Amino acid sequence: MPPLFEELDSQDSPLGEISLRRRQIPAFGDRDIYEVKLGEEFLMSSMFVEAEEALSTLGLEQVNGEDLSVVVGGLGLGYTAVAALKDERISELLVVDALDTVISWHQKELVPLGKTLNADTRNRYVLGSFFDLATDPSNGFDPSAAGKKFDAILLDIDHSPTEYLNPENAGFYTTENLSRMAEQLKPSGVFAMWSQNPPEADFEALLATVFNRVDSHLVSFYNPFQGKDSTNSVYVCIK
Repeated sequence: MPPLFEELDSQDSPLGEISLRRRQIPAFGDRDIYEVKLGEEFLMSSMFVEAEEALSTLGLEQVNGEDLSVVVGGLGLGYTAVAALKDERISELLVVDALDTVISWHQKELVPLGKTLNADTRNRYVLGSFFDLATDPSNGFDPSAAGKKFDAILLDIDHSPTEYLNPENAGFYTTENLSRMAEQLKPSGVFAMWSQNPPEADFEALLATVFNRVDSHLVSFYNPFQGKDSTNSVYVCIK
């Protein structure tokens, strides 16, 4: 019988110790639950992935055309990236993450979706700070093609536009830096972003200073720990 809890890896990072854990909760059957912690803070769990997947589906459904080039900011447990690759129009997906530890979990297939991402030739991991690359349009996200433009950029890193994984990320959420990122989108390209909180009017107004259209979506999912639905949100913006 496998253990009910196992720490699969733990490494130091610029943000503190980051760890990958696998557990089973008998009340939920024999499913494996994967969790990522940064220090004592829970970052993500495979128990709750609906909004991460919705980030891809809601964002990509607003993208027109074929042969799409897409950026995912934040690898996590891989759910946003895998959901994006279900769109057959995508010809290449760049998944940007600042932590080589997280990328290695997928490359070594310590997490279930690593195998899926590694097997898809459209997928490419990019080690680097999303926020640094987003605000440097002359170089951009693709280390092999400076200044390349994309059909969509999907972001899931910070907890919300006002609650940051790293305090240094706060500087991204300005008209100037969002505009620099938008320079890396093709005409009518899409920027979509996940948040753990309901849509924030101030952030919607900020996005409207950069994008021609801004829509906010509330994503509901069942939370078995609370015995009721929880919600996250997804902002979808069209250049």
